[in-house]
Amino acid sequence: MDIKSDSWHPARLIPTSGLKPGREQEMRATSALLAVLSAVPEFSRAVLSRHFGAPAGRPECYTEVPFKLNGSEVRPDGLIRVKRGAREWVALVEVKTGRNKLERDQIENYLDVCRQEGFDAVLTISNEFLPAPGEHPVQVNRRKVQRVGLYHLSWIGVLTEAVIQHEHRGVEDPDQAWILNELIAYLEDDRSGAMAFGDMGPSWTSVRDAVRHGTVRASDGGVADVVGRWDELARSLCLRLGRNLGADIQQILPKRERSDANVRRAAASRALADESKLRATFRVPDTVGDIVIEADLKAKSITVSTSLGAPGVGRPKTRINWLVRQLSKAPDSLRVDVSFEKTARSTSNLLGELREEPSSALDGIPGRNPRAFKVNYSVDMGAKQGSGPGSFVGSVRDGIETFYKDVAQNLKAWTPPAPKLLSTSSNPEPPVVALTPEAQNET
Repeated sequence: MDIKSDSWHPARLIPTSGLKPGREQEMRATSALLAVLSAVPEFSRAVLSRHFGAPAGRPECYTEVPFKLNGSEVRPDGLIRVKRGAREWVALVEVKTGRNKLERDQIENYLDVCRQEGFDAVLTISNEFLPAPGEHPVQVNRRKVQRVGLYHLSWIGVLTEAVIQHEHRGVEDPDQAWILNELIAYLEDDRSGAMAFGDMGPSWTSVRDAVRHGTVRASDGGVADVVGRWDELARSLCLRLGRNLGADIQQILPKRERSDANVRRAAASRALADESKLRATFRVPDTVGDIVIEADLKAKSITVSTSLGAPGVGRPKTRINWLVRQLSKAPDSLRVDVSFEKTARSTSNLLGELREEPSSALDGIPGRNPRAFKVNYSVDMGAKQGSGPGSFVGSVRDGIETFYKDVAQNLKAWTPPAPKLLSTSSNPEPPVVALTPEAQNET
């Protein structure tokens, strides 16, 4: 019997068919995630130990555990308990799916339950992104987190950890690997409620147009919203690139901005008003330098760049050729900026020009050796809403991924050659002279 199964849907361990948005969606997502954390030790360590400091034991997970707080019942979405030796770590879990936002009162109640019961932490999971590493999307009373940890993961962050563990780090037991893959399939389905970054928000169009007309001010209400959305987009790009590379991608922030969200947003608002630009810096392990992405709203362009030092030996043209050879997969439109030793002057050329004549990067600066290179990849800024082709979000995402594939992953830092051992012919032993009997008597 010839049976055609191309259009058949495979049975899933965690099905999305018939799943309704809202509370049912949240409870299924909670149960699915906690069950897989219990079943796959490598995944639970990657999430609980790496992000939240839990011991490396096997977790026990429960859903909708009731507690009494000030005479009322409090029922968090989940509870995780991990034991290892004499140490026990317990956390309450609060989950939101779709566009539902975490609520301050709810989180503070769970913090109070943790303090009352002697638990260690509250974990929240939603489609909201961390404003910065170590921060939480919801501002709570600081006194409530003095003895209880408050941590957050976006659903895309959970999916990223699952993919990295399954595809890059590996799961030893094949059945457990299959279970983790089922969670990945579930979270990648739109009906699960796990959402990627969507768009730049309702203020985007008006702020973008005000920047182009030169009428935007850092204090405008819409600017704060756009800057916040840019922060979320940067975090989502870190997670997306990390998932594809199997690496931990970090967003780099100045120390003051890292420790104070208000300082960071104020600085970003000023840069948008004064320079018409939004910036983010990423660090990918083992690359030659940080990757900087810059959206110029007035010029309607996205530029991604990285910098690296020039070779410390060789003629100036030889040093230019060293870089050009590494950019064999990059487009001719890539711009290469060259800075030189003992001068503040620099040159800028398209890669296509340097391929034809490398010495064109040296025009006007005779006798100076290149000191460093900056390579820049630019694309037109998308104007559409959302995150699809032709959108602002899509152009930022495509820009950094293309730059990494064609440029960043192919660049290697220059290393000085090992010192050469002199040959015996260039440093001969002193000749042996035979002494006459008379000379021997003299000695």
